[in-house]
Amino acid sequence: MKEQKKQDYRSKQKQAVVPYIPANKNLPEITVKAVVLGILLAIILAGSNAYLGLKIGLTVSACIPAAVISMAVLRFFKNSNILENNMVQTIASAGEVLAAAIIFTLPALIILNFWTYFPFLETVSIACIGGIMGVLMSVPLRRAMIIENPLPFPEGVATAEVLKAGDGNTTGASDLLVSGIFAALIKLLQSGFQMIGETASAFTTVGSTIVGCGTGLSTALLGAGYIVGIRIGICFLIGTVIIWGFGIPIYGALYGLPEADSLAATAQMIWAQKLRYIGVGAMIIGGVWTLITLVKPIIMAVKSSYAALRHSHLTEAAATPRTEKDIPMTYVLMGSLFLILPVAIIFFYILDKSHMPITTGLFVTTIAFAIVFSFFIGFLCAAIGGYMAGIVGSSSNPLSGVTIGGVLSVSFLLLLLLGSQIDFSIDPNAAGTAAAFAIIIGAVIACAANLSCDNLQDLKAGQLVGSTPWKQQALLIVGVIAGAIVITPILQLLYEAYGIGTSLPRPGMDPTQALAAPQATVMASVAKGIFTHNLEWTYVVLGGLIAIANIVLNKILKSMGSDWTFPALAIASGLYLPYTVSVTIFLGSLLSLLALRTIKAKKRSKKFTDEDVNTCERRGLLFASGTIAGESLVGILLAIPFALYQSTDIFKIDLGFGSDVTMILGVLMTGIFCFYFYKTGSSLFSKK
Repeated sequence: MKEQKKQDYRSKQKQAVVPYIPANKNLPEITVKAVVLGILLAIILAGSNAYLGLKIGLTVSACIPAAVISMAVLRFFKNSNILENNMVQTIASAGEVLAAAIIFTLPALIILNFWTYFPFLETVSIACIGGIMGVLMSVPLRRAMIIENPLPFPEGVATAEVLKAGDGNTTGASDLLVSGIFAALIKLLQSGFQMIGETASAFTTVGSTIVGCGTGLSTALLGAGYIVGIRIGICFLIGTVIIWGFGIPIYGALYGLPEADSLAATAQMIWAQKLRYIGVGAMIIGGVWTLITLVKPIIMAVKSSYAALRHSHLTEAAATPRTEKDIPMTYVLMGSLFLILPVAIIFFYILDKSHMPITTGLFVTTIAFAIVFSFFIGFLCAAIGGYMAGIVGSSSNPLSGVTIGGVLSVSFLLLLLLGSQIDFSIDPNAAGTAAAFAIIIGAVIACAANLSCDNLQDLKAGQLVGSTPWKQQALLIVGVIAGAIVITPILQLLYEAYGIGTSLPRPGMDPTQALAAPQATVMASVAKGIFTHNLEWTYVVLGGLIAIANIVLNKILKSMGSDWTFPALAIASGLYLPYTVSVTIFLGSLLSLLALRTIKAKKRSKKFTDEDVNTCERRGLLFASGTIAGESLVGILLAIPFALYQSTDIFKIDLGFGSDVTMILGVLMTGIFCFYFYKTGSSLFSKK
């Protein structure tokens, strides 16, 4: 029986994917130029995703843009190769996903007024600890999800295809550059010179209430919508219609309209103070449902990991191929144990006992609980994230919903644990500290889950091109450290320049320019609401009911054999985000649909081959990625003088036009951009 198991295990190994670079061929992978370029891209992409994530609550995978940029840069060096390019995108993507984890969680501490700024040491420590934890957790999950029970990992496969297609061919870098410059110029005209509008809207009164809607004119949001596709775009539109098309008019008719400077500001006030919590409830239910649906796959993944560990002596007995060498499990376990100490130090520091009237015994028990919870739930969320990344890719992965579920769980458990000695309803300081502690735990979990998810995507690409797994895993840690160091000053700059959520760093700032930070706002609302018992439960429950109805509808659609379902977390995002975000994302997804239909029509008429279709689709994705990078980087660069001069008007050029004219100019400029975007995404690089 034992011999049969060995033979079965060996047979599985023989069925491994044949890599682009064979295992018996050794090429330079970890080189100085690859590491330096990877770190630089990690810093740039971490910054751009921090801006995008705080603005709209979405981030975009950096794997493909990083791979294209890497190929364009490394071609100027002699003897560069595809494995070096893969290492560059591995480092760069680590910085990007770490930024996503941080901006989805730690800004909640600003919103809770627990922090008045982003402290460097604490932020870097949380990011590094959680990120390294995620890299280590992904080592056993690689065998479970890539080798033993292989999942598709669409972005990993796409990255590998881009790397292979670009091995000696850097076509595509020009689209990234052109779209980035175009988007940067529009952002400069909008936010810097303020010569064209950033939004377009129309509201009017009907009887005793208000009706209307609009859209944002952000190129980054159009790019994000193009990438996520029409299905997710429609989900955002559905959420927008529910809140802005029905919710606000009904609220105004029932409860009257609050006073504000304009009708648009009135609608914004109703959404911000009341109806936004419908999105909170939908996100909570959506996150919990995600956890429930993934229980079985998680159990299978964990069992497979342990099975791989039991058989590890077999691969050690034989000569393990270069392309199958992970970081040894001994090092993984030692590293995990070592992380307990810094995790404990961070938790001791954050959970200030002076604000928590509890006994020393309960204080120590709470810290111990937090450590165990972080590691256990961290691995659970890493498995969830890895599985979801394997099915839908990183960009569409609802990890923020999983993190919200984690924060919800830890908040209730802390309430039970600490509630025996603290009455949070009469001690707001203790409630704020407990909520902040739950957010910190959630941040560690989010970093671990995000990095594990990204690592698996990178390792799938590495498996296909022939990279050495342990080298990728080691360089992911380099990317984590680079991203952690740069994310703190970027967050502080963005906060000082625009404000985050409802928290504005100085008086006189325009609250409509504040970065929404939707996930962080949800987590702050949920955590504090649980401890103070003052969450807007009516709207939260209503949002939960909408999410349940959505889940039931999806079940019915699946039973009917329909390919169209509406992810609960996507509709929840549409419920939560302002129309200036949701409608713009829908318009970007509509551009994607139009480009795809044009491509298919050309294929049916024999003008395009299958290869041409793939080329056009890749052009569209690269152009979209460039728009995100271009606008985001200008947003960050503008944040520097805005923060220094404590004003967002220092570059304003007053042409004497009214707001209606600037809005029309903004619509015209964005329309020209959309037309060029569509033409790029539906045509080839050059005529054949």
